[in-house]
Amino acid sequence: MIVFILLGFIVGFLIGLTGVGGGSLMTPALIFLGVEPLIAVGTDLLYATVTRAFGVFFHGIKRGIRYDIAMKLLAGSVPAVLLGGILLHWIDRQVLNRYLTLLLGGILITTAVLSIIKEEIHVPIRPRWAYVYILGFIVGLTVQFTSVGAGVIISFTLMNVAKLEPRDVVGVAMVYGLALSGLSLLNYVSIGGVNYRIALFLVLGTVPGVYLGTHVNRSANREKLKKTINVIILIIGVLTLIGL
Repeated sequence: MIVFILLGFIVGFLIGLTGVGGGSLMTPALIFLGVEPLIAVGTDLLYATVTRAFGVFFHGIKRGIRYDIAMKLLAGSVPAVLLGGILLHWIDRQVLNRYLTLLLGGILITTAVLSIIKEEIHVPIRPRWAYVYILGFIVGLTVQFTSVGAGVIISFTLMNVAKLEPRDVVGVAMVYGLALSGLSLLNYVSIGGVNYRIALFLVLGTVPGVYLGTHVNRSANREKLKKTINVIILIIGVLTLIGL
């Protein structure tokens, strides 16, 4: 089980540093290690909930968090969580998960490459709060079936479209991701889709990982941190497609 502890540390560090990487790295890694896909998603949601709880705690101590943005995103995600709970019992999850992951992987790679090349992406529409609720719904529905997207999509959109400071993006992504993964987890608990033993080993590794990641985040250069986030998003997109 050392491999699960090490895996928890690595992913925890990335979450603490950038606010992204949880489901995008953990779920494919668990599947690669032989965990059933359904169990991998549910176990990752439990791991992500605990990890982000520590991340929010450590991040909140060192810097204030934009709870107003996180709560607007969550408000848009609640209907998606309820809808996802119904669909989990009605639709073939493997088929749905495959196509959602394929779409997500393509979007991550495209947006990350554009951001790295152009530094910033200028959207021809004026940002409005209504779009935040819509974004929350889309991400919330995606997370229901893949456990991927909360940190990645939210971080990219807030940083490159809403022009939020990278350090603020990390805090928002962790708070929102914590609430969303916690709600989503309930759906998988109800269908027996969680391996609590594996989750325990992952959490043992993630606590020092998240602490180290948040510590590095506080002293990171703004531009370097932004580039790091975009590079990680690109890597996550590639890994997501490879894991299909």
